Amino acid sequence: MATFDDFMKLDIRVGEVIEVNDFKKAKKPAYQLKVDLGEEIGIKKSSAQIKDLYEVEDLVGKQVMAVVNFPPRQIADFMSEVLVLGVYGDNGVVLIQPDQKVKNGDKLG
Repeated sequence: MATFDDFMKLDIRVGEVIEVNDFKKAKKPAYQLKVDLGEEIGIKKSSAQIKDLYEVEDLVGKQVMAVVNFPPRQIADFMSEVLVLGVYGDNGVVLIQPDQKVKNGDKLG
């Protein structure tokens, strides 16, 4: 069982999706995202299997939550630097986002 201390090791921040590209080399349908995580962290890349519910135009400008302190992960020819968070719903992955606009880089607390 995970402990509260385990949870506190995660650095989860708010970022804004600034660019979306189709990830043609991914095994499962996915996008390559660029996420602006604020001044401290900067712009990071992420692979996201969210094509079931999101079109490119839906994502640009959307704030999302992301784990920023996992090691980068190679996916095909792409290095995913952060893990964008979502919930596995009946129709696909639903992104987790703040319900009000906040500053990019703000930390989940």
